[in-house]
Amino acid sequence: MTHRPIIAILRGITPAEAVAAAAACIAAGITRIEVPLNSPTPFDSIRRMADAHGDVAEIGAGTVLTTADVGRVADAGGTLIVSPNCDTDVIRAAKAAGMASWPGVMTPTECFAALAAGADGLKIFPASLIGPAGIRAMRAVLPAACPVYAVGGAGPDNFAEWLAAGTDGFGIGTALYVPGLDTEQIATRARSIVAAYDGAIA
Repeated sequence: MTHRPIIAILRGITPAEAVAAAAACIAAGITRIEVPLNSPTPFDSIRRMADAHGDVAEIGAGTVLTTADVGRVADAGGTLIVSPNCDTDVIRAAKAAGMASWPGVMTPTECFAALAAGADGLKIFPASLIGPAGIRAMRAVLPAACPVYAVGGAGPDNFAEWLAAGTDGFGIGTALYVPGLDTEQIATRARSIVAAYDGAIA
């Protein structure tokens, strides 16, 4: 399936909210969704989302720090593993399970270690510490086909600046979801983010 290059980060989502929140994101055009593992009962949320929407969206986990958690995400039906760090064992475990792997990286050394381990794309995190200039510099040495997503400090207000520096996509957290939002609020935010992204690439 083809995805707009945005990953929804639903940190703090509960299982009771998960299916409706995912539906709101998908309807707006965001079809990659992660539930960070420091959310309440995250594997239950992942299972519910995957059961309901796995045919039209890539559902998985964020803040994945161990190979054991990779296995638990797979058991829940998830197909996406996102981490804040570059742990080559986690990357290899994800790929061995047939899942997409997006490790967090900040330096060229981490970028190339992640790619050598089989990462599908790179999550520059926190992107605010690198900035568009840092992305541009790393892009000069990274493989052209390697997707680079900015996470943390990149959002609808500055998509164009990051894209101009060579960023391919984004992980969006608090601009899309914080605990306490209802489904319509999530939907409104998701539509606004998609409109900003589509406007930035037009």
